[in-house]
Amino acid sequence: MAIRTLIVDDSPTMRAILQMLLEADSDIEVVGAAADANEARKMIREVSPDVITLDIEMPGMNGLEFLDKIMTLRPMPVIIVSSLTSKGADTTMQALQLGAFDCYVKPQGLGGDLIATDGGMLSRVIHLAARHGRTSLKGKALEPVEVGAPAFPIVNGPVSSATPELIAIGASTGGVEALTQLLADWDENCPPTLIVQHIFGSFAEALTARLDTICPAKVGVAETDTFLKPGHVYVAPGNERHLVVRGTNRPMSRLLEGPEVSGHRPSIDKLFASVAKTMPGRALGIIMTGMGSDGAQGLLKMRQSGSATIAQDRRTSLVYGMPRAAAENGAALHMLPIGGITEKVRALCRT
Repeated sequence: MAIRTLIVDDSPTMRAILQMLLEADSDIEVVGAAADANEARKMIREVSPDVITLDIEMPGMNGLEFLDKIMTLRPMPVIIVSSLTSKGADTTMQALQLGAFDCYVKPQGLGGDLIATDGGMLSRVIHLAARHGRTSLKGKALEPVEVGAPAFPIVNGPVSSATPELIAIGASTGGVEALTQLLADWDENCPPTLIVQHIFGSFAEALTARLDTICPAKVGVAETDTFLKPGHVYVAPGNERHLVVRGTNRPMSRLLEGPEVSGHRPSIDKLFASVAKTMPGRALGIIMTGMGSDGAQGLLKMRQSGSATIAQDRRTSLVYGMPRAAAENGAALHMLPIGGITEKVRALCRT
């Protein structure tokens, strides 16, 4: 099935360029091209796109304001296409915080040379975004879970009362904002903390730099074969390799080549499963906002190994997909809002 894509950009020339780039891929169907947010809103209702490309600078409601409304009212994969989204730009971080799937820098110039210059990058991002959206659990109902109450179904087996020696966190759509809130109140002397955030290209470095400015602990991009230290937070490189943990007495990070797992690379499931295997009952797993179910099975393995597990609640999740999957399979011992997650982590690390 072709990926139904809606282009939103106020420039007729840019709409034509983007359409040319996308239609070079036979698996992508451009189902509409809108000049502003009002026109785009109408087209979304009429054509139900799988993916949206969205400009930031538009008349009336700008792209960031419109993105905020999309992610609040009808979450779907949105790719920001703008000249403002170069590496590290504040606009990039704002868009990712609001839940954009990725950012793509506007092509320069005209004509067929653009296809060669782009090298299929935009279409690859569209494919990744569509896959991400199609594996989401949008629209599947779940009864509210009381804050702090065990998720259901109950997974048998004791939970270790030992202080966690390592924390593993997974997040996706909406995760940039969620991680910003979470890490702003993180413990300076936290156990080694590893994060897989679904983010692409060079934007992982920009995210890491942003988190390092607000987190009391030291935040850096994870490297391979590095001993994990207290007071440090390690963020997986974006869309490159899986981040896993190896070793038992002195855990180390490792970056692995290989196929996608649960539709992603890096995969949250891959990280959580490695933690369950190498540090059974000695870690803490946290799954946060995001489309799909990546991380739910890995979190279940951590729960079954005796480790404590937490999922972000529905009220504070921008997209309640991954936490919901962790609730439904019994992986999440606690369902908590972002502030409650920090409090629970502190309580567990004091025991």
